[in-house]
Amino acid sequence: MKKLIKNGLVYYKGAFVKKDILINKDKIAEIKDKITEKADETIDAKGKYIFPGFVDIHSHLRDPGQTYKEDIVTGTRAAAKGGFTTVCAMPNTDPVVDNIATVEFIQRRARDLGFCKVKVIGAITKQIEGKEISEMASMQEGGIVAVSDDGHCVQNGKLMMNCMKYAANFKIPVIIHAEDYNLAGKGQIHGGKIATQLGLSSIPAIAEEIIIARDIMLAESTKAALHVAHVSSAKALELIKQAKDRGLPVTCEVTPHHLTLNEEACVHFDTNTKCKPPLRSEKDRLTLLEALKSGLIDCIATDHAPHADYEKELEFDKAPFGINGFEAAFASLYTHLVAKGHLSLERLVEAMTSAPAKLLGIKAGVIEKGAPADLCIADLKGKVRLTAENMLSKAKNTPWINKPLQGKITATICDGRVTWQA
Repeated sequence: MKKLIKNGLVYYKGAFVKKDILINKDKIAEIKDKITEKADETIDAKGKYIFPGFVDIHSHLRDPGQTYKEDIVTGTRAAAKGGFTTVCAMPNTDPVVDNIATVEFIQRRARDLGFCKVKVIGAITKQIEGKEISEMASMQEGGIVAVSDDGHCVQNGKLMMNCMKYAANFKIPVIIHAEDYNLAGKGQIHGGKIATQLGLSSIPAIAEEIIIARDIMLAESTKAALHVAHVSSAKALELIKQAKDRGLPVTCEVTPHHLTLNEEACVHFDTNTKCKPPLRSEKDRLTLLEALKSGLIDCIATDHAPHADYEKELEFDKAPFGINGFEAAFASLYTHLVAKGHLSLERLVEAMTSAPAKLLGIKAGVIEKGAPADLCIADLKGKVRLTAENMLSKAKNTPWINKPLQGKITATICDGRVTWQA
């Protein structure tokens, strides 16, 4: 079956140009100024922008074992609505993704029921307990794209060094959730003025930075590829820049919420703003933005972390950490960064498509002849307002709920199949 997308502004070779795109089955067949060939379906994208399908290298689908929060069907539907055609699922499920059987379960379920492609990230340690190396070899043979104990952090330096050595043997990137448990303690928000004002215990930035420093040194020693998840502090970026300047294989990501919000968002005890690492100071946020613009931060990842309503409807210090990310990601970034002139649309699209795909070696994130037909179409003037009724995720824990945004994804195409249409 052939699809023809006409009259849109296409993100093509790093710039927006007016092109037609012909899709044949699951591949892009042609990209030309004008295509006259007849197709089974024609989509008029006049006045709209066509991006490669977004790639999210950090998400939580909660499947298996925590499907009251989210599952592969609802999670990938929400991802498709947000313009994503590939998402990477973190391993902190129940059971933990620390063996080939669980990897294959997720792959099979996503292949049969998913609305986008799901790549699996395996655990660094068994049961993500930080005590014993996971079955990386068999999981790597089964197709995992990285290892991570995300949501947890390996505290034992010697064990982490051995894990990195093992991962380096298989050329598997190691993704770290950087948190020193002793320094973070039972902290709830960033250690700044808002924590003092609200009387909440804090998570100091050094709890993140000290693990990043340790793991950079371990990566240098072991030759492992290190990726820092959800970087949040200015000093953490200094450490990453020093590592990159020395030519070390160190990369990092930033979330939409750390780019668009700061600690002030927590002032009303809104548990939808509670996340790890916490929303930090305005100085940190601005430093993150500049690092994204310069390329020091490699890509944007949502850290989609859905929770049931009753879990988030608790006192701030009892509610779980995490923000629902798929459906608001592009619109929040476009509204608060691009539309206000703080970030170019080209850099935003790159950071959500080709950059994350390249980082993990995934065939995605580009519009070119012969590439997978993974696309999303956006009306940049289109209004977005997420509500409990129109969100496709099971979870509604986003700070953007019931707030006006701009930049509407009107269609998502994955492997030539329309997976979302507004």
